[in-house]
Amino acid sequence: MFHINLLIDTIDILIVAYLFYRLLLLVKGTRAAQMIMGLIVLIILSFIAQWVNLHALNWILSSLKTVWVVTFIILFQPELRKGLTLLGKNRFLGFFLKLEESSMVSEIVKAVQMLVDKGLGAIIVIERNVGLKNFIETGTQIDSRISADLIVTIFTPPSPLHDGAVIIEKNRIIAAGCILPLSQNPRIQKSLGTRHRAGLGLSEESDAIVIMVSEETRTISIAADGKLKRNLDINALRNELIARIGIKSEEMPATA
Repeated sequence: MFHINLLIDTIDILIVAYLFYRLLLLVKGTRAAQMIMGLIVLIILSFIAQWVNLHALNWILSSLKTVWVVTFIILFQPELRKGLTLLGKNRFLGFFLKLEESSMVSEIVKAVQMLVDKGLGAIIVIERNVGLKNFIETGTQIDSRISADLIVTIFTPPSPLHDGAVIIEKNRIIAAGCILPLSQNPRIQKSLGTRHRAGLGLSEESDAIVIMVSEETRTISIAADGKLKRNLDINALRNELIARIGIKSEEMPATA
């Protein structure tokens, strides 16, 4: 009986730890992260107070936890909606998500080819698990379906948004003209331009995939997991996106 209870308690703790971990990933880089850390500290202090029978402190901490949770729910509804969406995914919904992701990759690849042909510079960000709200807020909100023509239009001067980054969230263009953090890695080449430093910088701070097109050399680069791959051709870019997003080749729409 003791071993069964120990196993149940262990599973309980692991589930809670995993949920907190996923929640922290979602809000990393947003204003919600510090509030969640504060809530975790309160919970830990509450457990300690219960363990050593500090009744007054336990009552105060329990009251604070209630206020903290209610405040968190009110202030951070978007992050919570995103988290519930991820937790609620199943195979049936995943099928439709894969269709959307396949279409997204197809439109991005088409847009990049058009940008290269026109000699236009661009930086395109694909959000993954880590939230990019802080960077989205630096640009202009769009919230439009992804299309190659729209992406090219955004990066065509004299568009006021052509100097910033386009950020894609949940298979939609959510914002444009966004400012990204520059990489501070001392080992990167000094000749690396601002656009590539920004793409690499974001990939160091999040799990986003960042695609860069150079207007000077008409070359394609991709940054992910803090690493930069340069001088890709269009097929290599497509294969990189398919592999990183987890799409099977047969799920991709046929190209013209």
